Amino acid sequence: MSTQKKGWKDIPLGGACWKSSTEYKTGDWRSYKPVWNTEKCTRCMFCHIYCPEGAVKHNVETNEMVFDFDFCKGCGICANECPADAIEMVLEGKE
Repeated sequence: MSTQKKGWKDIPLGGACWKSSTEYKTGDWRSYKPVWNTEKCTRCMFCHIYCPEGAVKHNVETNEMVFDFDFCKGCGICANECPADAIEMVLEGKE
């Protein structure tokens, strides 16, 4: 039996993931990428609160929202919940 750890691409169809997403990078699942507009943003933190992967953080020193694209899956929840329309989902590679 192999003891080598498998990535998400090795999971068989219909299989269940056996690790949390913090143990491996899942950002390559993404088709769409959130693009943050600093001028529209009110720093309400809804993007941070609603992100199911915890991929959105607030940098207190710069007062900027930081997206961790290693873990962002491009689900668009951050853009959907943003009351200021400060996040736009764009096709990956077109930002």
